[in-house]
Amino acid sequence: MPRRPPKPAPASPRTPAASRGQTSRGRAPGATGKAAPRDGTAPNASGRKRARGLVRAENDKPGRAVPATSAGMRSRPGAERAPRMGVIDLGSNSVRLVVYEGRGRNPTPIFNEKAILGLGRGLETTGRLNEEAVENSLTVLERYAAVSLAMRAEPTEILATAAVRDAANGPAFVAELHRRFRHLPIRVLSGEEEARISAQGVLAGIPSADGIMGDLGGGSLEVVELRRGETGASATLPCGVIRLAEQAGGSVTRTRSVMDRHLAHVPWLERGSGRDLYLVGGAWRTLAQIHIAQTDYPLSVVHHYALGRDEARDLAGIVAGMTRKDLERMMERAPGISRRRLDALPFAAVVLRRLLRATGSRRVVFSANGLREGWYMAQIAPETRALDPVLAAGQDLARRFSRQLDLAPGLVEWTAPIFPGESEHARKLREAACWLSDIGAHEHPEYRAEQAYFHVLRLPGVGLDHHARAFLALVVGTRYEADAKAPYAQAARTLLDPASLQRAETLGIALRLAYTLSGGTAQLLALTGLRVEREKLVLRLAARGGVFAGESVWRRLSRLAGVFGLEPSTEIAADAVLIC
Repeated sequence: MPRRPPKPAPASPRTPAASRGQTSRGRAPGATGKAAPRDGTAPNASGRKRARGLVRAENDKPGRAVPATSAGMRSRPGAERAPRMGVIDLGSNSVRLVVYEGRGRNPTPIFNEKAILGLGRGLETTGRLNEEAVENSLTVLERYAAVSLAMRAEPTEILATAAVRDAANGPAFVAELHRRFRHLPIRVLSGEEEARISAQGVLAGIPSADGIMGDLGGGSLEVVELRRGETGASATLPCGVIRLAEQAGGSVTRTRSVMDRHLAHVPWLERGSGRDLYLVGGAWRTLAQIHIAQTDYPLSVVHHYALGRDEARDLAGIVAGMTRKDLERMMERAPGISRRRLDALPFAAVVLRRLLRATGSRRVVFSANGLREGWYMAQIAPETRALDPVLAAGQDLARRFSRQLDLAPGLVEWTAPIFPGESEHARKLREAACWLSDIGAHEHPEYRAEQAYFHVLRLPGVGLDHHARAFLALVVGTRYEADAKAPYAQAARTLLDPASLQRAETLGIALRLAYTLSGGTAQLLALTGLRVEREKLVLRLAARGGVFAGESVWRRLSRLAGVFGLEPSTEIAADAVLIC
């Protein structure tokens, strides 16, 4: 499928004179033009091997060799260990333990393990939980209880969903869980609760979401209307991929009419016309991973990955018509995708096509957040939930890795004169970049730019769309003087339109100058200031205090001025502290 044109960056009255970064980079074979960011918001995972045995650990999965990852970033010395909490998602198809660290605005998972057990397999015909899966789940839950206790995750709660609430032997199974795991609270969610909590998880990562959310599990499909960050009408339907396959007798063709009958009970879905359809659930995430691999998209991050209506419909149509052998051959290009989901994929694809038809949505946006993240958000303080996720992520990383926390607000003010008339969104990204600008302070100097770049680009689970990831990663890399032609930075360059690329590089150059002057301290930064005056970029320096225009300062000032086609200039101020 052809790639979409890049999204325009927010306009700024002062556009750099030079036009760098407009050549084609990082294209898939045969592609024409740049890969636009597949974003879930405007303006604007990786290959993992399946673990052997009963459970699959997702926090420790090997993947493609990369030159730098966030795992190499060290926390600030002396930092206390943050509190932890855990949630066990006892679903119809799989059971998963996630342990989160901290109580910040953005969930930070430090342990993530799942087992595909199929508790709901056969439920449609027998009305009971699968007996073999029940026995296996007790074994897995014993491990998860031990892990959460050893990791001191408090609270840890078990959330049981469609299979357990609908099965005739569900109450007996829950009673056995209470007997065995007396220290763990166990909650059997109603369909309404499951829908609401999943929607809160989506809003945690996409705060301004507007459209219809669909959360597809093994036993049920939850749908919720989202109205610019607020939840509206909701419904739960007994048509998860396991039950749907059984209802259709294993026939993908018959699944279409079965699915239409279910959706007919939710007439308000038509309110999704012209809006977004937010997709939650492992089978749909696998569809996104397949599309990312097939199109050579430069960022293997499902969260915020978006497809236009026709692209999504075509993808679902192709997958729905494939045999298992066809799917296995297609997945050779995406070796990290779990083969355990192969049988469910055609049914998940049919659900997507029918949901697109029922809603009239303009595009689909994949969310890595759902029930577990919604549960997390309910545990944190209301004032924390109200924070902006992008700025909160920058501030959290600054607390962990930066040398001086009070520098970032000064950098926001210091860089403002060269970005007049910026939009609110552009200003927020600039502020986030200032918070992130010192996260490489403790890295090896030869790899500092690379490490910081990848740390930002691959941040897990925050409210960053792909455009924002690429923009902030490139700003931070440029601040550490990354080579403009460095191969590792091509993913970000490919995702950004020319105007955004220029802005990212300009901000990175400005931050490099600020750090050269200040030594990373707010006190010395306050002795300097920038302003644009006629055809000059003027750097003001206090007469006293240890700041002066040495060779490195002049070189970086000249580079920044050149971006705008201005002459560099310095000015000595008599006052010791400048306010610009």
